[in-house]
Amino acid sequence: MFISPIDTSALDAGAASTSGVTQRNTDPNAMQDRFLKLLVAQLQNQDPMNPMDNAQMTTQMAQINTVTGLQQLNQTVQAMAQQFAGMQQLAGVSLIGRAVLCEGDGLTLVDHQAQGLFDLDQVASEVSVEIVTPGGNVVDTVPLGALDGGRHGFAWDAQGYEGDANALRYRVLARNGKDAVAASPLMQQAVIATSVGPAGLMLTLGNGRTVAYSDIHGVI
Repeated sequence: MFISPIDTSALDAGAASTSGVTQRNTDPNAMQDRFLKLLVAQLQNQDPMNPMDNAQMTTQMAQINTVTGLQQLNQTVQAMAQQFAGMQQLAGVSLIGRAVLCEGDGLTLVDHQAQGLFDLDQVASEVSVEIVTPGGNVVDTVPLGALDGGRHGFAWDAQGYEGDANALRYRVLARNGKDAVAASPLMQQAVIATSVGPAGLMLTLGNGRTVAYSDIHGVI
């Protein structure tokens, strides 16, 4: 059936401001109220010789219920997202001053001992760590022998090194027979600040880097 367009401007009369109109347009209860008013207006102005049948009324009622449900679900998800962001921020504050492990080849110096950690993808029959300068020159090699897959640590005596030991890096060489084994070097850094952005919780580290919390391999 054909229903003549109805001027609904009177239904929205009395809006105090643009923000008030926007709120009513997104509020599920306001939308449902407007729909019911519009439906009543349609019934009052329908063609008596060709009235709206029950199926049409049911379809329109189902449509507004669906829209209202989606609006309420959207508001619920937005509220949950805000609460989750707040919880992430609180969790981040608790990490300030703590040391975390992230991917990197920097060494940690403790009483002239250079220390590092790395993750092995699988068992390796021969593992060694090369201490290198920023330019890639090998300063020394630390043999570690056979290691299982997982996280391992090493230490190197930096007391005899004449240069800036803080600038040294390391790389892990691992093999299982003739096959190379992947290793992920880890570096220890202090958390000095946190923030929450589109990518979630972000940590600002002592070396100036900003990394996502999801990229952290451990908290010390």
